[in-house]
Amino acid sequence: MSGSLVSQIMSIPANVRESRLREQEAAATNPHMMKALSENKRQGQVLAIKARWVSLAVIAVLIPFISPSWGALYYEALLLAFAILGWAQLKAAQVGQSRTELFLIFLDLALLTIIGVLPNPLFDQVWPNAMQYRFENFLYFFVILAGATLAYSWRTIFAVGTWTFILWILGLLGVVFFGRTDPLLTRDIGEATSNYPLMLEAIDPNNALIGLRVQEIVVFLIVAAILALNGWRNNQLMMKQAASERERENLARYFPPNIVDDLADQDHPFDHIRLQPVAVLFADIVGFTRMAEQGNPEKVVELLRKYHQLLEAAVFDNQGTLDKFLGDGIMATFGSPVTGPRDAINAMQCAHDMVEAIDHWNEERIRKGEEAIVLSIGVHYGDVILGDIGSERRLEFATLGDTVNVAARLEELTRSLGTQVVVSNELVEANKICEAGNDNNLLENFTNAGSKILRGRDSEIGIWKMLA
Repeated sequence: MSGSLVSQIMSIPANVRESRLREQEAAATNPHMMKALSENKRQGQVLAIKARWVSLAVIAVLIPFISPSWGALYYEALLLAFAILGWAQLKAAQVGQSRTELFLIFLDLALLTIIGVLPNPLFDQVWPNAMQYRFENFLYFFVILAGATLAYSWRTIFAVGTWTFILWILGLLGVVFFGRTDPLLTRDIGEATSNYPLMLEAIDPNNALIGLRVQEIVVFLIVAAILALNGWRNNQLMMKQAASERERENLARYFPPNIVDDLADQDHPFDHIRLQPVAVLFADIVGFTRMAEQGNPEKVVELLRKYHQLLEAAVFDNQGTLDKFLGDGIMATFGSPVTGPRDAINAMQCAHDMVEAIDHWNEERIRKGEEAIVLSIGVHYGDVILGDIGSERRLEFATLGDTVNVAARLEELTRSLGTQVVVSNELVEANKICEAGNDNNLLENFTNAGSKILRGRDSEIGIWKMLA
């Protein structure tokens, strides 16, 4: 049992290092983590400095009443030094380990240790060094510890406790072995309290009361460890919150912002397979293979990024879901994962906005002497299967079914029909229902192109094409 406890204690440094590495790795890969750490650090540091200055001001007012003599100036000067150290710590504060910041914290503790074990040089009386402990200055270490909980990580809080323990023990040993003593005082007080040996031990000015000193530093170390544990726990909660923000951001890459909040509030938004009506849109660049083969790789990637950016904006602006990028193409859905009364009209509006966005971009490209982009879009409306597919190692929320295949074939059909957008009759009918009472009639831009047999299908499907 004891061996296991010792082993656990010995493993603490390694666990601390491992925890630091995990946090650093998480912060490096998650911008929300770094932002949360930075904001927490900065806000905590500012709050700690304000608390420090208020505390120092209160103590500065209190000192003349505790020590109504010129010797109080010594303590007032020390308070000013602590105020300056606090300001320096605020300037040196940063996320992660800062040697300057740690050194300033150490100076805080070292200065307070000196105050606790060495007499005031401005006092006229010369007394044994052990007498200094009678003023109970150790209590002020708790003020520094409390401030540390506002501004620093749990590791730094634990370091404050450890450093205080070491400094206080060194100070005690210095007083016991090298401090000034006055044996005559002990003799005189001993004669006066000869019948009360415990009283002599309690009031002997040469007695540093080692047991009491050890007790107070051990209690301080325990409190520091508890506060460090609480700081670690809060840090874990902050990391989880930052991870949640990252997950929300990942959702925002696929779903419009208004849907992201709804999905984030649901415990299991994708945990069941369902069949529901959805508008599916496919968009592609005509002749992209030739452009990629003949173009500079950097220029091709730059073109795709701008192209995807424009199409993505059109999808999200119309409450659509960006299902996937397909090289130079995209697949978007409207009514996934949650259906709405305007899914069909949103899909039609998205197609219109995409064409308009590419037209504006082409004007810019032509002015620069670059080749214009020819966009092709196919949209169909019907039932699809929604659910998670894949393995336990990697899942993907998928949209499946004949509706998806038809939308892809309609996009291919644009080339033979000489138009940029082809939509199904099912989408048009659903659009008419959506547009009932709506003045914005997108169907004015389309004409009935009859019925066609699409590749891979036996039955015809009614189609509409966008007017040039």
